Amino acid sequence: MKKGQTYTGYVERVDFPNKGIVNAEGEKVTVKGVLPQQTVKFIASKKKSGKWEGRLLQVLQPAPYEHSREAAAVCPHSADCGGCTYQTVPYEVQLEIKKNQVKKIIDGVCKEYEFEGILPSPLTADYRNKMEFSFGDTFKDGPLALGMHKKGSFHDIVTTTDCRIVHEDFRKILAAVLEFFAERDVTFYHKMSHVGYLRHLLVRRGVHSGEITVNLVTSTQRDATQIAAEDTAFTELLRSLPLEGTIVGISHIYNDSLADVVQSDCTDILYGTDYFYEQLLGLKFKISTFSFFQTNSLGAEVLYSKAREYVGETKDKTIFDLYSGTGTIAQILAPVAKKVVGVEIVEEAVEAAKVNAAENGLSNCEFIAGDVLKVIDSIEDRPDFIVLDPPRDGIHPKALEKIIDYGVDRMVYISCKPTSLARDLVVLQERGYQVIKVCACDMFPGTPHVETVCLLSKK
Repeated sequence: MKKGQTYTGYVERVDFPNKGIVNAEGEKVTVKGVLPQQTVKFIASKKKSGKWEGRLLQVLQPAPYEHSREAAAVCPHSADCGGCTYQTVPYEVQLEIKKNQVKKIIDGVCKEYEFEGILPSPLTADYRNKMEFSFGDTFKDGPLALGMHKKGSFHDIVTTTDCRIVHEDFRKILAAVLEFFAERDVTFYHKMSHVGYLRHLLVRRGVHSGEITVNLVTSTQRDATQIAAEDTAFTELLRSLPLEGTIVGISHIYNDSLADVVQSDCTDILYGTDYFYEQLLGLKFKISTFSFFQTNSLGAEVLYSKAREYVGETKDKTIFDLYSGTGTIAQILAPVAKKVVGVEIVEEAVEAAKVNAAENGLSNCEFIAGDVLKVIDSIEDRPDFIVLDPPRDGIHPKALEKIIDYGVDRMVYISCKPTSLARDLVVLQERGYQVIKVCACDMFPGTPHVETVCLLSKK
């Protein structure tokens, strides 16, 4: 096999999250964005640690299951967007692929444990409660676009007015906002030159409540008088849209950071509030602009119900909810616990958690803002049980050691990246913990991503 040459191969399997193992020319080549049982054409891109990697050029023959009636209803942006690589796969096959991926990863680090399979998402379409759309163009110097990054591109944007993983309200808002700024010939922010105005559109919608917040993210590279007039017209447009839900807040966020991330230097609330409410397992949650909240509300109920099942009896126990976000897990456990202490690095999320606890009538919750690694030494309480729900990359090694030093009998670890979970499980087992149960939970239908819940017990 030679670098730069084109080859044809058969996809034997896909490892998490989207690494296809292709059999070609007697080699096992890693090619991303493929599906099991496809025949594909790829270009050999590089050899790393003795293993070839390739870049997908074309699917020559789809997998047998891709011809089903269910799989035929694919998003019209699928060829360009690339976000939902599993959308041609019937849902039961998606679940089987993800289940096998999680089990293979955990089997690689655990000898004896009970694998409980995978729990499906209640919704397989229109399920997301949050989307960060980007402004840009589909090709260099093309018309204004608003949507998702084009597959394999840092610059090009695909206008996703028919995206299938969000509610129709998202699609109506996206189309209206794009038309509004295109008619006014407003420029987008160019990531290389750092010149331009429009950056992102952040939309959040409660699945249960139907409440919607819309956040326009721009640079400050325009005249203040012009911005004020445009913001007024922008607000009027959004409030006039015929939506199933209700817009409760519209904000203009200014961000002059060089990084291509949604963050705020300054925020003007143009209408209503900068938060919305959502219900989860009978509790009410106030979710502000930058608060972490599971993006699949109905799926989160399935995930947290399983976590609560793993936690078990909590009477007279003090529970630590580390990486607590808006305090969702903490408040689900609080009614049957002595006390729950949540730690979260995002201060805005902590403030929202405090408000949520008060509105839910929970007086035994304490929320602390700070990095788990730095804060954990200053907490006076001692936990009887620990729930971990860290970011994708898992737990900082030093923080994990401090968590282990508490010596609690049992822990529940929730992970959105099973490879990070597996890495941390190696350390936990070396330090005297045993993996009892593992269950996958599909929070992201149509995509390769999956949540995993793990119960550990001290030997």
